[in-house]
Amino acid sequence: MEAYSSTLMTAVALMLVIEGLLPFLLPTVWRDAFRRLTEMSDGQIRFVGLSSMLAGLLLLFLTK
Repeated sequence: MEAYSSTLMTAVALMLVIEGLLPFLLPTVWRDAFRRLTEMSDGQIRFVGLSSMLAGLLLLFLTK
């Protein structure tokens, strides 16, 4: 169980680092992208979320 916990914490840490890159390096681009995201409909946001999850699952599949 400890190995699983360590792997999960590593994955969360990497996700936070990757998600923090754009606002740190290009805050204006990030702000504009976030503004456009808030103007999307619920269906569009769900599609973006689904696409992101499927891409993540594909990456997991390809790396295992």
